[in-house]
Amino acid sequence: MNSRVPSKWEEITAADPTHSARYAERFRNLAAEGKDIFGEARMVDAMLGRGGRVLDAGCGAGRSGGYLHRAGHEVVGVDVDPTLIEAAEADYPGPRWLVGDLARLDLPARGIAAGFDAVLCAGNVMGFVAESTRRDVLAGLARHVSPDGRVVVGFGSGRGYAFDEFLADAESAGLRADLLLSTWDLRPFTEESDFLVAVFSVGAAE
Repeated sequence: MNSRVPSKWEEITAADPTHSARYAERFRNLAAEGKDIFGEARMVDAMLGRGGRVLDAGCGAGRSGGYLHRAGHEVVGVDVDPTLIEAAEADYPGPRWLVGDLARLDLPARGIAAGFDAVLCAGNVMGFVAESTRRDVLAGLARHVSPDGRVVVGFGSGRGYAFDEFLADAESAGLRADLLLSTWDLRPFTEESDFLVAVFSVGAAE
């Protein structure tokens, strides 16, 4: 196997070892202030029946996966950052939280079946993976979703990953774009949008 390429997030945290702890604390403070930090999860929840299996890819400190678990879903969260996984375990017990590299995602090798009903990749995760691993990450998401499941990815512009390039990479990874939005509250995507929420199915268009 080729040597592992560190993600942009890992480069950031290597340069600033306190970054992850501050990131987790930021969302704890927002929640304590009564701010809505669960919009991504509410959207995915609306796409599922009760008891769905959800992969929270790049789960961070667990806010989305934690919400979905409380809503009655079976959740597995994966993140490359051990500090954030530790925060997820502390703040949102219930889901299975794992340290792992999305570019080498292989949950069956860790005893967890693929075939998730939904895969959520929020929190600008695609802007933090290494450029050379983007297609590997997207292919991994596609491998883990069920044939009739959906993959939901959201990230902002200005992060070195143009939306048209992302959509081309997703198509090459076996993901078919079914719906493009500009926000998690379902506003349409336009050429002027500075955020993209893409809902994918697997396989080629019929």
